[in-house]
Amino acid sequence: MKDVIIIGGGLAGLSAAWRLKHHNLLVLESENRIGGRVHSERRGNYWLNWGGHLYAGPGSATDELLQSVGVTASPVPGKLTAMSLNGRLLLNGAVEMYPFRVPMSWKSRFALIRAGAKVRAAVIRYGKMAKRRPGEDYRVQQQRILEFMGDRTFTDFTGKLPTDADSIFRPTVSRSTGSPETITAGSGIGYFHTVWNKSDGLGRNIDGGPSTLTDTIAKALKESIQLNAQVIEVLQKKESIVVRYIQNGIEHVEESRYAVLATPATITRKIATNIDSELGEALEKVTYGPHVSAAFLTNETEPQAWDNVYSFATPKRAFDIILNQTNLIRSRETKRQPGSSIMTFSPGESGSRLIDKPEEEIIEIILNDLDDIFPGFSDRVVEASVNKYPFGSAYIFPGRAEIQPILTKPDGRLFLAGDYLGSTYTETAIQSGFTAGQEINSLLGADTNEYLATATHIQPSLHGLMNHDKALIN
Repeated sequence: MKDVIIIGGGLAGLSAAWRLKHHNLLVLESENRIGGRVHSERRGNYWLNWGGHLYAGPGSATDELLQSVGVTASPVPGKLTAMSLNGRLLLNGAVEMYPFRVPMSWKSRFALIRAGAKVRAAVIRYGKMAKRRPGEDYRVQQQRILEFMGDRTFTDFTGKLPTDADSIFRPTVSRSTGSPETITAGSGIGYFHTVWNKSDGLGRNIDGGPSTLTDTIAKALKESIQLNAQVIEVLQKKESIVVRYIQNGIEHVEESRYAVLATPATITRKIATNIDSELGEALEKVTYGPHVSAAFLTNETEPQAWDNVYSFATPKRAFDIILNQTNLIRSRETKRQPGSSIMTFSPGESGSRLIDKPEEEIIEIILNDLDDIFPGFSDRVVEASVNKYPFGSAYIFPGRAEIQPILTKPDGRLFLAGDYLGSTYTETAIQSGFTAGQEINSLLGADTNEYLATATHIQPSLHGLMNHDKALIN
């Protein structure tokens, strides 16, 4: 019997495994690679990236994991507030002035100014509210964040906007895979807080690419990880967990004392056959949207418009944002080296329009838009590929805060982990994995102590029985 079985080899599952690595452990991953939606590949000094790209700073669970694994992350260099809209590329200047620098009607300008002032004021409030208080449990902080303006949508907060004004807000808000009409006002405000407050240490890049972290953990865990292992049932018994999975066409059954379900909420609900009914209903309410990510390697030798920019908001395009994955390397160069790594991110509505198309068609659509923004971009591309994530990430909908206490409560020997358990994505994945691992560590320790106490009690009894038998023989 295993001590722990972890279902899911993404960031949450690997974080739990890292906490539990000294136990008899099994990690089951359905795909042929570890990492889930953390996915990057090295290309010389650069890396292509299709997944999570921003990681939390000092004092976070992410920081603790990075330090314990021995992986370095650095503050994101360059601008996060660049924008391309209506043929105008904005690289510098205050965002408050964007309405006057982008071609649009005066009706849209005035609407954008009014809504922008409301968002700016709310971002200031959010920053004060979201800050973790001394000695505060992260779960209390997370509940407060979910409750902040959590009873209405972002559109309810700003009011219905003219097309151009709406299009400027939409790419930032939609990074969650929701839309202004479906996510909470507080969740949308949180995204603007991240973009407008880079100096707060809210975003770091992992040196060498995000998969440096997940691959390093996987190498340390070695044989504990099984790939291409499709779990079909997790059954909780009184004294154990029974897991059935299929690998290479063969069905396997494993038993463990405890289990961590680090799978999307929809998968968790499906495979945990006798999970608590209240928890099952809460899992059914978690709502996902898709991601489509494309990565491009280029070979240009001359400076480019994106060189000092990390992210561009791109309203009215096939993607909501462009991310310069070369920016960390570029910031350290004394002389600009050839080539770049560019990622486009199409979440939610924009992802839905692409996800069912063939990869070649998706690349063609995206390159057409990139050529409009950066003329001649496609001529410099030497490699292009797409990743599709039907369950990209869960967005925060009005009323989501109400089910948080249910989702974060263990169910007997079952523990949940995943980025859907909060609002901070990679940080939530790591924190929830750590929490599950810590709880199980404590329980396994108690099991060991109970066993030792029983063994200590039995030993004298056996010793006395042996003496009694010896006396009878004599």
